[in-house]
Amino acid sequence: QKNKEKHNIQKMSDDPDACLPAPLKDFVFDLHDSARRSMIENEQGALYNGTFRELSSKYFATSAWPSEDAISSECGGDHLFLALYNELTHRHLHSVSRIQLRDRLNGWRVYTDLFDRLIAEPNKDELCIIPVWAFDIMHEFVYQFQGFCQFRTNEKKKEDDLAQMSANKDAWTIEKVMYYLYKLIEISSDENASSAYKNLGVFAVVALSRLECLLADYNECLSAVSTLESRGAMEIVDSVLPAKISLVYHVAVAYLMLRRYKDAANALEEICVELQRGLKTGQLRSHLAGTDQSQFFKQFDRMLALLAILTHISPAGVAIESSGRDSIGYMIRDKFGAQLLKIEGGEEGYEDLFAYACPKFIDPAIPDYSKPLPPNLNQETYNIQIRHFMNEMAQQQSLRKLRSYMKLYSSIGTDKLAAFNDCANASEFSSRLLSLKHKMSQKEGPYGNFVSALDIHYYVVGDKVHIDEYRQQRRFGSAFLGQIAQCEEIAKELESIVIESK
Repeated sequence: QKNKEKHNIQKMSDDPDACLPAPLKDFVFDLHDSARRSMIENEQGALYNGTFRELSSKYFATSAWPSEDAISSECGGDHLFLALYNELTHRHLHSVSRIQLRDRLNGWRVYTDLFDRLIAEPNKDELCIIPVWAFDIMHEFVYQFQGFCQFRTNEKKKEDDLAQMSANKDAWTIEKVMYYLYKLIEISSDENASSAYKNLGVFAVVALSRLECLLADYNECLSAVSTLESRGAMEIVDSVLPAKISLVYHVAVAYLMLRRYKDAANALEEICVELQRGLKTGQLRSHLAGTDQSQFFKQFDRMLALLAILTHISPAGVAIESSGRDSIGYMIRDKFGAQLLKIEGGEEGYEDLFAYACPKFIDPAIPDYSKPLPPNLNQETYNIQIRHFMNEMAQQQSLRKLRSYMKLYSSIGTDKLAAFNDCANASEFSSRLLSLKHKMSQKEGPYGNFVSALDIHYYVVGDKVHIDEYRQQRRFGSAFLGQIAQCEEIAKELESIVIESK
C-alpha cells in the first residue's frame, strides 16, 4: 500500500493531470463550496491555511498543481472559481520552482483573467474570500510585478527572452497594474459591496501603498493609506499579520524619506513591540505556522534597522524603551550596535544599514529591447534612492556635531561654537544654525502639523547662542507592559512547578 501511494505521488509530480487522488478532489469541491455556496469563512480558512498546504507538501512539493481542465468537473465549470484556483496554484508554483520568463508572462495572464472576471462578475454577493486569501492575492500581484520590472531591465537576458519580451510589451505594464488596483478599490467602496470585495479592496489599498513606495512616490504611498483610515478598514488589515507588517514597513520607509522621523519611529516601534511580545509569549505561532518564517524574521530585522537609523537621526522624536534584555532598544543595540558605533565615530555606516533595510525600488518604464541595455539598469532606481538618502545623512552629520556641542552649554558665543565646528565664516555658521532648525522641523500626525524633532531648544541673541534643554515627556506605557509580561512569565513558571507530596 505504501509503495502504491509513493508511486501515485511520483506520478502526480511528473504529470499532475494524470490521476487525481480523492483528497485533492475533495479539497477542490469543498473550497468551491466555501467560496460560492455555503460561504462559511471558518471552513474556508481551514481549507486555505491547512488542507492546501498539506496537499502541496505531499503531492506537489516541487511541481505544479493539476490544470484547471483536470479539476473543472469538481466545481461545475465555475469560471470565476477556476480563475481563483489558477491564481492559487500559480502562486504555489512561483514559490517552489525556478521561475522562467514563460512563467512570468503566464502569471500576467492568470491575474488579468482573475481581475477581469472579478470586475465583470454579475453576482458579486455570491462569493466568499477570507481576508488572508484576499491579501495573498493582492500581495503576490505586486510582488510578481516587482520581479518582472527587475527582470526586464536586466541586461543579461537571452535572445529568446528578448524576442518574447518584445512580443509581450503589454504584459505587466504599470498602467494596467494601477488600473486593476484602483478598480477593485472603487468596487469595494460601495456600501453594498460583499465581504469578499471589501477584503479585496482593502488589501488592494495595502498593495497600492507598497507599490507607490517601490516607485519612490512616498506622498502617494501615504495618501493611499489615508483612505484605509477614512473607510474604517484597519480592523481588516489588523486581522492579517503579514498585511499589517507590510503596511507599516512601507509607510515607515515613506515617512523616513520624507523626513517625518517621529511618525516613522512611532509606527515601527508599535509593530516591533507587538511582534517581540508575540514571539516571547508564543502568540505568533498560529500566524507563522506553515509559512516561510525566515522571511518574517528578515522583515522584522529590517524594521529594527530602520529604527536604529531613526534613533540616531532624531533622538528627541524617538523615545524607545531600552531597559531590559527583551526591550526593542536592547535588540537594536544587539543587532546593529557595531554600525551605530561606526557612525558615531565619524565613519560611514548609514549606507549599509539603509541598503539592508530599504525595499528593492523599481523602475516601471519599459526599455527599448532593440538596443543593448545599460549595465545594472535594474539597480538604477534602487541606487538613486540610496544616494538620495546618503546625501541627506551627509548633511545631518555636520549638524549632529553642532547639536552635540550645544548640549554641553546653556549659552555660548557664536564665535566659540563656530570654532568647535571648524567654521571660520560667521555668516556661514549662522546658516548652519538655521539649517539645523530646518532639518529637524518635520510634519507629524494625520494633519501634518510642523513640530521640532530636536532634543534642545536654542535661539540667538546678539553674538550668543542660548540653549534650553528639551524636557522629554516620559512614557510609562511600555514600562508597565514590560512588567506585566514579566509577571505573566513568572506566573507560568510557578504553575509549571510540581510539588511532590511527602
